[in-house]
Order: sequence, then C-alpha cells, then structure tokens
Amino acid sequence: MNTKLASSLIALSTFSTAFAADWSFKETPNTSLDVLHDGKFIARYMTAYDKSTPERLNETYKPYLHIFDAEGTAPITKGMGGEFTHHRGIFEGWVKIGVNGKTYDRWHMKGGEQVHLKFLNQKADTEGASFTSLVKWNGDGDEVILEDERTFTFRPAPAPYYVMLDVTSKIKAVAGDITLDGDPEHSGLQFRPAQEVDRSKTTYIYARENADAHKDVDYPWFGVNYSLNGKSYSVVYLNHPENPKGARISAYRDYGRFGAFYKTSIAKGETLTLKVRFLIAQGEMPSAEAIQKSWNKYTGKSNPTPAFTVKPAEMAKAAQPKPATPEKLKDAPLK
Repeated sequence: MNTKLASSLIALSTFSTAFAADWSFKETPNTSLDVLHDGKFIARYMTAYDKSTPERLNETYKPYLHIFDAEGTAPITKGMGGEFTHHRGIFEGWVKIGVNGKTYDRWHMKGGEQVHLKFLNQKADTEGASFTSLVKWNGDGDEVILEDERTFTFRPAPAPYYVMLDVTSKIKAVAGDITLDGDPEHSGLQFRPAQEVDRSKTTYIYARENADAHKDVDYPWFGVNYSLNGKSYSVVYLNHPENPKGARISAYRDYGRFGAFYKTSIAKGETLTLKVRFLIAQGEMPSAEAIQKSWNKYTGKSNPTPAFTVKPAEMAKAAQPKPATPEKLKDAPLK
C-alpha cells in the first residue's frame, strides 16, 4: 500500500470514529448519567440514593432527569431545594398509591423512596441516545410495591427545538393489585422548570378552544413557555393516545410545573405503559400547526390542527418561595 493511500485511509478512519461519537454518555457511578451530543451536555439523569443522613436522603430519594440549556452549560430544570423540593426536572409519582389496604405517597416522597437500581441498557450512536433505568418504588421500609422501567430516548430535534425526548415508563405492580390515584397537581409524569423562573412571564398553550385546564380531559398536546435568566424556553408535552383515558393536566401554575395525571389500576404482575414526547426550544412557543405536525408524526396520526387557547399562568396559592438551592453538579465540569 502506498503512503498516500495509507494516510487517506487513516484520515477517513479518524473522521468516521469522530462522527460515530455524535451522541455519547458520561456516567458518574452512584451519582448521574450525562447525555451529550457532539460533546455538549443535553441532559443529566440523577441516580444517587443515600440514606446515611436525613439531609442526604432528602436529596436522593428519587431519580429524575435534568434538561440543559441550548448551550449545554446548565440545567433549565429544577433540582432539590427551593419551593416544593420534591419537584425535580422530569419526574414521576402519585400521591395516592393503594395496595393491600395501604396508601403510599410517592409524590411528596413521604415514608419511602424511588430507587434507581441499575441501567438495563445504554445505547448511543449517530442516530441518538437511549437508556433504561430500573427503578423500585418502596412501600414500608424496603418492601417493593412497584417496579418501573423508565426509558429515555433522545434523537435529533426538528427546528426550532433543540431537544426531542421520548419517555416510556413501564410500571409493574409487584406487591399486589395497585391503584394509582391523586390529582393533576400531585400525580403523573411531569416537568418542572428551574426555581428561578420569572413567574410573571409564564404562559400555556392548549389544544382546545376555550380551554379550561382544570376541567378538560385528554388533550393530545399542551405546552409551557417560561423565562429563565433572561431567556425564554418552550416545552411541549405530546400525550400518546395509548395512554390511559380521562387524563387531566396541571398546566396552569406560574412556576411552570406541568404534566398529565391518570387515575388507573394495575393488576398484580401486570404492567402499565406510559408514553410521552417532550419537545424543547429556546424562544417563543412554536405554532399550533407545527405542534400538531409533531404530534401526528409521534403517533402516526394525520389529525388536523385543532382550535387552541393561549393563557397566562395562574399565580400559585402556596407560600412565597424559599431561596433556591443550586443543583450540585458532581461529575465532569461543564464547558
């Protein structure tokens, strides 16, 4: 082989290796798993569980997912501390889980935890990144009442979004027949912006004319626009039609926590599957036509764009917020 050809093959091999590393992971054991795209931080899944002290247990009593800003420098989602410390990033819980005559609160995390056990798979290539976290939901002590296979899949996002994330949660009833109950503000799969949002600027969009988010059910999609550190972010929640019916939403609070609540039951040994796609953009909310197009692509439908409603957020009735506790980023330093 001549020298020029050999050099060309080496260069091509080097280029291919770099291209293949488009999406990647960086794990800090017992702390977090980072998702990166072209070396830029996209998301961070918090996996720590430590009950050595009450303070440390409060910090680590459930896994959750942070989403980073478009530059990949810091989360735009909330960690522990601040108002409603149990609101953290993209998270999941129910305030009333009924099994064997007992009721457990795995929203506020009173008397028990959700514990990340291990990753069932991790895959990152030129097409995207995906991982599955096996999570046990404790009842009394270490008794397991539910097991949850939580899969997060990232793919290149269509403009104007910079993140497209599919969350699939497979929740298995372990201890007996399970009832998942509560209300839209304290149950379901939800998204919480960072504590420091400018509450006066939060707005919501609903896929219904004259929408009443407190009463309506089964929106195909809805979204929030919030302001953080002088920049606005739009988060769209695409609700899959295979999810339980009668879904009510919590998309109206000025601090921006929003999501869908389902009241449902799971027989012992059976599994409930929930599917949601999040689309995240920096800037103004995309048009209803664009959102509907995204929902159709996600679900395989061809539905027309519905009449829609845009409303300013409602002021939260809770006490004034406590000073925020910045999220502790314990793995590799950010760019």
